[in-house]
Amino acid sequence: MEKKQELYSGKAKSVFATDDNDYVVLSFRDDTSAFDGEKVEQLSRKGEVNNKFNAFIMQYLSDNGIPTHFEKLLNATESLVKNMKMIPVECVVRNVASGSLVRRLGVEDGMELNPPVFEFFLKNDALHDPMINEYHIETFGWAKAEDVNKMKDLTFKVNKLLKKLFADAGMILVDYKLEFGLFKGGVYLGDEFSPDGCRLWDAETRKKLDKDRFRQGLGGVIEAYEEVAHRIGVPL
Repeated sequence: MEKKQELYSGKAKSVFATDDNDYVVLSFRDDTSAFDGEKVEQLSRKGEVNNKFNAFIMQYLSDNGIPTHFEKLLNATESLVKNMKMIPVECVVRNVASGSLVRRLGVEDGMELNPPVFEFFLKNDALHDPMINEYHIETFGWAKAEDVNKMKDLTFKVNKLLKKLFADAGMILVDYKLEFGLFKGGVYLGDEFSPDGCRLWDAETRKKLDKDRFRQGLGGVIEAYEEVAHRIGVPL
């Protein structure tokens, strides 16, 4: 399959057309950003680590009944994925209180959330990804009600699968975001799942093993990503 022109360039990934309109190439770059692009750096190996990490997670989810856009790894930094119409809504699940939830509600950082908290956010950097609800989604036509219900159902199924995967490797899946898209009438998990879009803590020490290391200037960002990958069996 031939890689063609660039269709989109985001903060850390680029999308390229192919000679088959049903598929695109997802390219992971070494760019790392936080605070809506206010803090940007290049971190060596990040593109490769996140590409292989994402491929492992997407294949694991697919093997367990979650429809995903992932088709196959192409090389160290690129994957072939379905060419979907993305829904501009982020689905966020919080198993442990941290980050913006603590700032918004004044709850204790590290508090276990039972049941988990589910939140929708509009994917819009200019507006700082504001929180929305199902009424906003329906009123402004961002997604159909049946697709929203499917997204919620899939997100909680993902939560059950990944909480166990990481727990078995001695880690806590604190929170994460998922993005979905439409492909030939179906709802599929898209974008990526990597330490860039979730919080992961060591179960014993509560050491941060995710992008918070970059946000908070803790250092050792890629080393932490690689540690997570090795623990769950990602071949790097």
